[in-house]
Amino acid sequence: MQACDRAAIEEYRIPGAVLMENAGLQVLDVLHEINGGAAPLSTAVVCGRGNNGGDGFVVARHLHNLGREAIVYLVGTPDSLSGDARLNYDIAVAFGVPVVQVGADEAGSMAATLSRYEYVVDAILGTGIQGAVRGTAATVITAMNESTTPILAIDLPSGLQADSGTLEGEVVRAGATVSLAALKACHVLAPASECCGDISVAEISLPAAVLDAATAGLLLTERGDVAAALPWRAAESHKGSFGRVLVVGGAPGTAGAAALAARGALRSGAGLVDVACPESVYEMVGGAAVEALVHPMRVADDGTLGVAAKDLEELIERATAVVIGPGLGGGSVVATLVRDLVRGAELPVVVDADGLNALDDLALVAKSAEVRILTPHPGEAGRLLGCETSEVQANRPAAARALADRSGAIVVLKGHRSLVAAPGRVTVVNPTGNPGMATGGTGDVLAGAIGALLGQGLDPFRAAWVGAWLHGAAGDAATAEVGEISMTAGDLAAALPAAFAAIEAEG
Repeated sequence: MQACDRAAIEEYRIPGAVLMENAGLQVLDVLHEINGGAAPLSTAVVCGRGNNGGDGFVVARHLHNLGREAIVYLVGTPDSLSGDARLNYDIAVAFGVPVVQVGADEAGSMAATLSRYEYVVDAILGTGIQGAVRGTAATVITAMNESTTPILAIDLPSGLQADSGTLEGEVVRAGATVSLAALKACHVLAPASECCGDISVAEISLPAAVLDAATAGLLLTERGDVAAALPWRAAESHKGSFGRVLVVGGAPGTAGAAALAARGALRSGAGLVDVACPESVYEMVGGAAVEALVHPMRVADDGTLGVAAKDLEELIERATAVVIGPGLGGGSVVATLVRDLVRGAELPVVVDADGLNALDDLALVAKSAEVRILTPHPGEAGRLLGCETSEVQANRPAAARALADRSGAIVVLKGHRSLVAAPGRVTVVNPTGNPGMATGGTGDVLAGAIGALLGQGLDPFRAAWVGAWLHGAAGDAATAEVGEISMTAGDLAAALPAAFAAIEAEG
C-alpha cells in the first residue's frame, strides 16, 4: 500500500493531501453509518504525528463543520508534524477545531477523558510501524481500551503490524476499522484481526491500474471466486462425469473418520466414492456412509489396514483422486502404505491426519511426480517442519509457505483463517468458518471435499482453496442450525449442500 501511495503521487500526480482528504471523508461516511445515519454529537479524534494522524485531522474538521463537537487529542506536538499531516492540522485549527496536546503527564488520565464522548476515532499510528509501541503512545492506547467509548480505527488499529497477524505490545481494540484502499494482512490474520472489529474497505481514489499492478502478499477468497471456480453440470452428465474418489482410512475406534471423509466427498459432488478400510470396521463405515462403495480389506496384527499399495492397484486405477489418512491409525504396515502411495500413485493424493503422521521425510513428498495436497493442523505442521506448534501459530503464512516449499506440495494449514500455500503461488487466506468447527472429524470432511473437487477436474491449487471456503461456509451454515457449542463433524457434512446451494443460487 505504501508503494501504491507513492505511485499515485509520483506517477499520476495526485497530491497526497487529496488522498488524505478522500480517506477522511470515507471514514466520516462509516462513522455516520455506524451511528445510525447521522454524525455523532461528540467525537474525540486521537491523532499521531504521521499520515494516519493527518487522516484524523480531516475527520475532525468535517465533524466540526457539521456543527458537531469534535476535538483532537494530539499525541505529540504541532512542531513534530510535517507534510500533508501538518497541512491538515493547520486547516483544522483554522476551522476552529480544538486541539489538546497529550504528553506523558496527560496520557494516564485519558481513559476518563475519552469516556465522555460518543465515539473515539483512532488515528495514532498507521502501516509504517515496526515492533511494539512505546512511550506516551502506548499509554494512550491503554487508556483508549480502558475507556467505555466505542473506537473506530483509521486503516488499522494503532499498534498492529500491517503485514502480520501477530500482536506486539499495546494495541487498540477497535469496534470497527476502515481499511484504506485494500485489506492488509493484519485485517485477516489472527490474533491481529480480532482487534479490528467490523472491517470496511474505503475507496480513496487510488488509480485502478496502480492497485491492479500491486504485488499481493496474501489473497483472500471471496464468494465470487468460488462461484467462478466450481464446475457446472451439463444436462447429459452422469456419475462418471464427476470423478471417483478413493478414501483409504479407518481403523478400530476411528472408523467414523473414514466415513466422514466419504460423506464430505459425496456431498461435494463426487460421482462415486470408494472406501478401502479394514474388514473389522467394514460394516460401521458402510452404515455411516451408505452411498459409498466400501471395500473390506485385510487387517494387520495391530487392527489397522494390513495391505500394501499393490493391493489397492485396482481401486487406484479406477480413481481420479485419493484421500489417505482419515482414521487410518499407525503402525509400520500403515506407514509403508502411506509412503508408497505418496511416492508412487499416479494421480492426485490428499494426505490428511494419520497419513501425515506416517510421513517422516518431506523429501519423499517432493519426489512425487503427481500433485500432493497436505492438510495439517498446526501441531502436525510443526512436527513436519521440526518446530513447536507455537512457532507455527506465531507466523502461520510463513509456516504454510515453508511446508509447501520443502515438500513441493499444496498445503492447507487448518485453523482459524485456514491458509492454502503452494510453491511459486501467492498464499490464499480462507475467511469462512467459526470456532464450532473445532471438533473431531471436521478435518476428515475437508479432506473428502478437496478430493471430490480434484475428481471433478479442478486445478489442484484451486480445489484446495475452494474446498476450504466451502468447508468453512458449511460450518457457518451448521452453526445457524445447531450453534457453535453443539456442532459435530456430521452436522458440518450435512450442511455442505447449503454451502453449495448458496453458490448455485448466485450462478
